[in-house]
Amino acid sequence: MKSFLLVIICCFSMGAFAQNPDSGVVTIYKDPRIDLLSKTQTKVNYGRYYGPRAAKGYRLMVLSTSDRALAMKVRSQRSQRLTDQKVYMTYQVPNIKLKFGNFTDKGDAEKYKNLISNGGIVKNNIYVVPETVEVKTSKNKNKTDE
Repeated sequence: MKSFLLVIICCFSMGAFAQNPDSGVVTIYKDPRIDLLSKTQTKVNYGRYYGPRAAKGYRLMVLSTSDRALAMKVRSQRSQRLTDQKVYMTYQVPNIKLKFGNFTDKGDAEKYKNLISNGGIVKNNIYVVPETVEVKTSKNKNKTDE
């Protein structure tokens, strides 16, 4: 019985070839959207690998007020004068808080604190606060410098 089953399986498998051995040509039919999906996924993966990373660092607490107009004024002036660092605006009831910069070193944060206080917009109550900050990878830094 086993040998009979084996003979039947061999006979049917002889006719099941994936290609014609004489032609030597393989034709692939695929949806063109697969290439588009592949390119999009490559961009997403590149952004995740070389994009900004989170690390422990410091930011400057520039302002904490309930006056929205004052907060917007200070935010725009900080953004215009010091373009190399970001300004972060958060709302925690009832205050609007403005934080400035992404510093991994406390000394750098202190330098910017003195620079901001000498700028004349906000003279006092600038604090260096520990926070999770965005850190650019070395490859991303090289791309922005060029």
